[in-house]
Amino acid sequence: MSAPSIRARVRAEMIEEIKAVARRHLATEGGNLSLRAVARDLGMVSSAIYRYFPSRDALLTVLIIEAYQSLGDAAEAGDAAAARDDLRGRWLGVSHAVRAWSLAHPAEYALLYGSPVPGYAAPSETVVPAQRVAFALVEIMVDGAAAGRLAPPDGTPVPPPVRVELARLLEQRPGALTEEQLARCMAAWSQLFGLVSFEVFGRFAQGVVEDCEAYFDYQMRLMADLAGLPDEPGQPDQPGQPASEE
Repeated sequence: MSAPSIRARVRAEMIEEIKAVARRHLATEGGNLSLRAVARDLGMVSSAIYRYFPSRDALLTVLIIEAYQSLGDAAEAGDAAAARDDLRGRWLGVSHAVRAWSLAHPAEYALLYGSPVPGYAAPSETVVPAQRVAFALVEIMVDGAAAGRLAPPDGTPVPPPVRVELARLLEQRPGALTEEQLARCMAAWSQLFGLVSFEVFGRFAQGVVEDCEAYFDYQMRLMADLAGLPDEPGQPDQPGQPASEE
């Protein structure tokens, strides 16, 4: 192996070590990340870490993007686990995968959806990774709309200012969904992350909700109803349980 290749490998390994230590700091100190503290844990002089990350914000950005990508991977795997024509199964697969990832990675979830880090402004390169879960849900509805399988809206009117916002978002996929359909999807998306945040941040503790998984599944089924997804036969009544027999 040539000297440049060795240097590149050593650099890549050091970057991974820095990120691993930074994630441990996130777990104990939240987004109040200090490059000096990370360098100290690595046995480096504080100036040496700047060879790998020019600033705290640069390191935070990498951690944020990788967390969004990991969450997106989990959501898309949850979608892929169900048959393509099982719209409700795909919806529940994405939802439960988001919850499972978030509970397994509470520090990273807090970095993404918790309190903003003082002095940090996320750059534009975080936008696309951040959209992956929302797009996974939208694609399920797009497939349902294309197949004519979404239930019609309940008649609740969309206020004109909201309709304008929704139409602007739909310019990326003309004809894929109506404003009413996208509104329902966005309401469900908000509920998904609201429930996950309540659980990750302990809002369901002290006897408020004891069986969080069952409660989450119930709420996500309500959101599937709101989104207009068909309640197809063969779906389990509870996650992990066989479908009841007639």
